[in-house]
Amino acid sequence: MPTIIENHEETWENIEQKIQKSNLDENDKKVIYSNLLRLKSQKVNILITGATGSGKSSTINAIFDTRMAKVGYGVDPETMDIQKYEIKNLVLWDSPGLGDGKNNDIRHSKNITNILKEKDENGDALIDLVLVIVDGSSKDLGTSYALINEVIIPNMPEKNRILVAINQCDIAMKGKGWNHEFKNPERELEAFLNDKAASVKRRIYEGTGVNIEPIFYSAAENYNISKLLCFIMKFSPEEKRQLYAVESPIDTKKVDASNDDNKENYKEQIKEYARNSFLDEVLKGAQRGREKLGEIFGKPGEVAGTILGGLAGAAKSAWNWFWS
Repeated sequence: MPTIIENHEETWENIEQKIQKSNLDENDKKVIYSNLLRLKSQKVNILITGATGSGKSSTINAIFDTRMAKVGYGVDPETMDIQKYEIKNLVLWDSPGLGDGKNNDIRHSKNITNILKEKDENGDALIDLVLVIVDGSSKDLGTSYALINEVIIPNMPEKNRILVAINQCDIAMKGKGWNHEFKNPERELEAFLNDKAASVKRRIYEGTGVNIEPIFYSAAENYNISKLLCFIMKFSPEEKRQLYAVESPIDTKKVDASNDDNKENYKEQIKEYARNSFLDEVLKGAQRGREKLGEIFGKPGEVAGTILGGLAGAAKSAWNWFWS
């Protein structure tokens, strides 16, 4: 079983103590403390949706620690279809699949629209990222296109925070072209999947004028999960990317960076997203913070890695995998 953070507050206190003992001027210390307090209170909200049978549940199980606490949402039974799961600063909103009947689809679409229009305490959109799961083994994607083109895109304020992920790529050609030994697609299947992703991109653009670059993966075979994680961070607000590293319910035992398409070093990208986000946010407004933090935590190129690595290690985070 993956582990989760148990001594989160103690870890933040260690960082604060090091800053307190540093020779930063008092103004910069106050600014950094204020930023740390803001970071500790932030949450990242992800809405996960898709057509029935797309593998939404298996995707959640492939990425996230399923011990995340379920939190009640809404009071009217007619609005409680969307389930809320929360651990520390990460919140998943799990919407039922569409495609189980016209009346159900109307209700689910209305609930999705409502949550996309919700605001947080700062007046910003509550949902930071929408992850739309598409069934890569199905030829009929009409329900998925209706969901994306008619519900998600019109109601999501930030169009660049919509991630379309094509699941079940291992059975996209009815099992043909999948290498079961190495758990990856052979050339013919990979070409098929690239064509499918291009087709999905084209259909979305033709219907909405919005450019979205879909990715494909397999939750069942744990293929391209590190890529999916990388894109989840990429599509999340920049100022919140470090939250995935600070306290993560991600089940890293199911994530293997060697089991992806190897087109890019997704593990390293994830580190960079977290490092840059942390440094930018904790030092926002400080005059000489970056230089001085380098003296406190190590040379400048290792500052965020040291801080975040310490958070992951000392706090018993499942995120250790990404700092190894």
